[in-house]
Amino acid sequence: MSIVLTTALLSLAIAFILGLALGFFKEFFAIEEDPIKSQIRAALPGANCGACGFPGCDAYAASVAKGEAGINSCTVGGQAVAEKIASLVGGNADVKPMVAMLACRGTHEKALVKGEYIGVKSCRAARISTGSIKRCTWGCQGFGDCTRVCKFGAISMGEDGLPHIDSERCTGCRACANECPQHIIWVIPRDLKGSRPQCSNLNVNKAMVAKNCKNGCIKCELCVKNCPEKCIRMANGIPVVDNAKCTGCGACVSKCPIKVMTLL
Repeated sequence: MSIVLTTALLSLAIAFILGLALGFFKEFFAIEEDPIKSQIRAALPGANCGACGFPGCDAYAASVAKGEAGINSCTVGGQAVAEKIASLVGGNADVKPMVAMLACRGTHEKALVKGEYIGVKSCRAARISTGSIKRCTWGCQGFGDCTRVCKFGAISMGEDGLPHIDSERCTGCRACANECPQHIIWVIPRDLKGSRPQCSNLNVNKAMVAKNCKNGCIKCELCVKNCPEKCIRMANGIPVVDNAKCTGCGACVSKCPIKVMTLL
């Protein structure tokens, strides 16, 4: 009995000494945190989405506190958060709201596949192993990698095999765009007006495009020829719109035989 009691008392004594030592070292080696950083971190939404270019809100707050990062990089918090941070460190609080859009219309019915894919159900895996499960090598692979990285529930896979973006929920954080191995999710200013193409097929062979995807841009250039503002040009087989000049008249949309062009 005395051995048990002695062991218990010795254990309590060791635990007490270790507790004191830990408390001492915590105080002695403590690094005082910048109070401004703490206030900035409290103002951030805590999504840790990476839209600001940092791995998380803590890192972004620390960089802003040091004057290294801009105060308007949090697209999730938007204008309200930028104004809170501006009240702490000063600076321009203007935030340009962004939103994601899909540049592909290659649905199950319209885009032909090469064959049955039995690999890992991931767009990136399919891209690496097959180049593309579809005959159009630029098209959406349809496995929803973008939906899995979206922290705001703004993307869902539709029955047509394409991701559908809820613009009301989208914060423009770029997570989906960064994840897409096909680079067909574009993040654009929310207030951007005019027309945009919904196709990224760079194949300049018109017949091959039409054969592989019934919704693909066939490079007919009718959008270019019929634009009254002359603000559309072809680049690598894709219409490129100068939205600073585009008036949103809809001429390109109405003339496009495949309906690749869309008004924002």
